[in-house]
Amino acid sequence: MFTKEDRILFIGDSITDSERQAEPEEIGDGYVRLVRDHFICQSPANAPAIVNKGIGGNRVTDLAERWEQDVLKGQPTVLSISIGINDVWRQLDSQGIDQILPGKFETVYRALLDQSSGIRLILMEPTIIEEDPQSKGNQMLKPYVDIVRKLAEEYGAVLVPVHQAFIGYLKEGSEYKLTTDGVHMTSIGNMLMARTWLTAAGAVSK
Repeated sequence: MFTKEDRILFIGDSITDSERQAEPEEIGDGYVRLVRDHFICQSPANAPAIVNKGIGGNRVTDLAERWEQDVLKGQPTVLSISIGINDVWRQLDSQGIDQILPGKFETVYRALLDQSSGIRLILMEPTIIEEDPQSKGNQMLKPYVDIVRKLAEEYGAVLVPVHQAFIGYLKEGSEYKLTTDGVHMTSIGNMLMARTWLTAAGAVSK
């Protein structure tokens, strides 16, 4: 249950960012806004505060560099983390840079969670890389999804199964796209993310 006393901070990459700095509220036009709007429509007087700290291009190591400033100093009561897509995508499109392989991803992610005691945690699975369950990107993403699932269980966090939801949607063979380019969301992709988040977090019934 969320109330007006809660401060929910979303952190992640461009999927979370969703052009937030281009508008006054800095909420963006993605799934974070849909979650925020749900709470306002549900109970305007009791809606929690929503803060978006997504930054395009971020990998888990980028989150680590700004954790103190963007998370801990923000004093959230609830923290939602969505990361992992760029950790894999950079292995596909930028092979010359230092890569974040699964072992390092887990080590860095775990260190962030260790710094976040006393905050209610919501961990989002990475979504997809290309709208094909068998794509190379989605195959490479599997261990990262598994790590997020494991950490959610270990740290008593809410797990938001967005990867599972997206793969399930793709297997239905819908003509409606979830992404504009295999990674960044259409309005439908954002809606699926928001619905999955709200359901997992207990804000709506299944």
